[in-house]
Amino acid sequence: MKLAQLRALVAVANHGNFSEAALHLNLSQSAVSHSIASLEEELGIPLLIRGRNGALPTPAGERVIDHARQMLKLLEAIEQEALRERGLRGGKLRIGSFRSAATHLLPPILSRFRHRFPSIEITILEHDEYVGVEEDLREGRVDLGFTHLPCGPELETFEILRDEYVALLPPHHALGDGPLTWDQLAQLPLILSADNSGCCLALENHLRQVGQSFRYAYEVREDSTVVSMVAQGLGAAILPRLAAEPVPAGVQIRSLPDPLERVIGVALRANGLHTPAVYAFLDAIRGTGLFAPASVA
Repeated sequence: MKLAQLRALVAVANHGNFSEAALHLNLSQSAVSHSIASLEEELGIPLLIRGRNGALPTPAGERVIDHARQMLKLLEAIEQEALRERGLRGGKLRIGSFRSAATHLLPPILSRFRHRFPSIEITILEHDEYVGVEEDLREGRVDLGFTHLPCGPELETFEILRDEYVALLPPHHALGDGPLTWDQLAQLPLILSADNSGCCLALENHLRQVGQSFRYAYEVREDSTVVSMVAQGLGAAILPRLAAEPVPAGVQIRSLPDPLERVIGVALRANGLHTPAVYAFLDAIRGTGLFAPASVA
């Protein structure tokens, strides 16, 4: 039994006659007829009923055709695996990321990816905030990017994790054992990280929704500077937990009175022609086991 015979059989079943099947396979009609006849002889059963109006499968032929289709699908899967592997022996992968994701999420993923595909050249374009990542995706400057969800319909996205906003309180600040309140937080000088406008805007909207308004004592650019100032006892701050890492010893981390979180995910251009390296990188995200289960596909 040969694959050419199975292809001919399936083609005739799909098109209903030998002539169209031959055109589809780019073969002569006689070659298609000979392939199927030799297959019938080998199996010892008729597979098709020939007539003036075309060819129809016999009952046994229908069952054989179903098996043949499955075999051809498996063959295609094998060929795709081979193509994918060849495509992963070189080439480039361009990744966009906002700063805290690049610092804390990318390293374990890159380590797994590099171990499996050492020949792929990786370029990382970092941005202070996620808006720049989405611009790079839309302009084709990166193949995939770490960003905040949701995104626009032109991007296909996969959730990785949810990052809680937390209050950072200076060392030795006396608080009760109960949950933090907005009144307690308002008693401290507050430090605003003005660099990440997306996170800042999300926090302002959240505070507005819960009926809170704060006056900030400091406004600085870098999240790391904010954390250092809290560690020195200059005030308190509200940051996404990932942006606050690493948190210095002594700095207290408390949940907000009304919870807020940002959803972090990976985005790529919807309906784009993506290289095998892109899908392999998504597999590497799954493989770390660090992120939301079954969220990347």
